[in-house]
Amino acid sequence: MTVSTENSGLRLDLFLTRRLQDFQREEGVSRSSVQRLITSGKVKVNGKMTKPGARLKADDLIEIRWLPPEDIPLKPEPLPLNILYEDEDCIVINKVPGMVVHPAAGRHGGTLVHALLHHCPNLPGIGGERRPGIVHRLDKDTSGVMVAVKTEKAFYHLALQFKERTVLKEYLALVWGKPKSSKGMIVRPIGRHRTHRKKMSSLRSVSRSREAITEWQLEDSFGIESKQETRRSWVSLIRLRTRTGRTHQIRVHLADEGYPVVGDRLYGEGKRGRGIVMVPSLADFPRQALHAEKLGFIHPRTNRPMEFRAPLFQDMQELLYALKEATLGNRLKKGVDN
Repeated sequence: MTVSTENSGLRLDLFLTRRLQDFQREEGVSRSSVQRLITSGKVKVNGKMTKPGARLKADDLIEIRWLPPEDIPLKPEPLPLNILYEDEDCIVINKVPGMVVHPAAGRHGGTLVHALLHHCPNLPGIGGERRPGIVHRLDKDTSGVMVAVKTEKAFYHLALQFKERTVLKEYLALVWGKPKSSKGMIVRPIGRHRTHRKKMSSLRSVSRSREAITEWQLEDSFGIESKQETRRSWVSLIRLRTRTGRTHQIRVHLADEGYPVVGDRLYGEGKRGRGIVMVPSLADFPRQALHAEKLGFIHPRTNRPMEFRAPLFQDMQELLYALKEATLGNRLKKGVDN
């Protein structure tokens, strides 16, 4: 690969980390693994070995002798699945928070794929050896409805629907702040963050960004008093529909709009909620409060439209209840004071 003018001056390890992530569209390519690749002599710049911190110049030619990752065989695991629907072509589940969808670097077990392999013995090879049955995914800590397929025909049928953006995907999120309007649309490309390897961004992304469109609608807002009586913190319940499927799309778009998802450690803003004594669970919510509530698609065999809803998991239900109780308590308190 050749270094462009805009990348002139970048460290070699940083440049390669970004490029390899762009090619693979995964978080598994780490800067440390790229540095090991360079120091082991598998990377050359203009025909010579160099150091990870070497500064690049425009038109430098980089050669990589890439070694394929170790092939670790997939083994079925008897993990519980919350099944919403199942037939001979597909299976729809309500993914629990904390479950990774498929194996990746550093994660070789305990994934949804391992659970599906145990539940569906004929799944291996459908749609690919490393991600059998998977046509879309959710972040590890995002809960909600997902569909997986059991046949090659179903895989290509559903994969095409996702590619052509005809699949209905609707989410619920609890976010910090109160939007000024009741609904809106965020249309901003998303790409790798310029300086933070693990993050995506729609405001500070590298040049290779991709179109991203998110529609949103305000469902409810909760004004909660903090330790300072003159200050009120707002949390809002927002319904979202995504027209595209970029990495971390909802979390990135909401954070860049100034309304980060509650509990989001990657895109959130510091330690919000520490002073809210009425809802202490806000500050310590263990995951992003994001749930894929609805999924709609055309069945690959019958061609009939199907739509599924996944109920909120207990953690989000309890947080939502606490927010409503705290807001009601504020209103009652004001009524007594007046």
